[in-house]
Amino acid sequence: METTTSSQTIRSTFNLLKLTFGIVPIVAGTDKFTNLLTNWENYINPSLAHMLPFAPHAFMMIVGLIEIIAGLIVLTRPAIGGFIVAAWLTLIALTLLAGGNYLDVAVRDLVMAIGAFSMARISKIV
Repeated sequence: METTTSSQTIRSTFNLLKLTFGIVPIVAGTDKFTNLLTNWENYINPSLAHMLPFAPHAFMMIVGLIEIIAGLIVLTRPAIGGFIVAAWLTLIALTLLAGGNYLDVAVRDLVMAIGAFSMARISKIV
């Protein structure tokens, strides 16, 4: 009986993580086109912004498209998508840390990356 309960708990936890790491990147990615949640261009490391071959807004739209695709991959192939989202969040955190701004967001993104990584690992056993 305990095995069934443990299995159900793991499955429900996995499903919650899958929905979270699927929907949140889709919402954040979509918002890169509207800036309703925040002005995403503010999060670009200023030293990197000068190296972009196009406007920061165009860059954020590309980022948004990547995030939407990553979220869709999580929803359809969580074992792969979880690792993609974990890597993406880690890169964002490292960029924020390098810029010395939004350190709270960088820490949050690292914690979320651990969650996405964990979800990808759990997907192999559910």
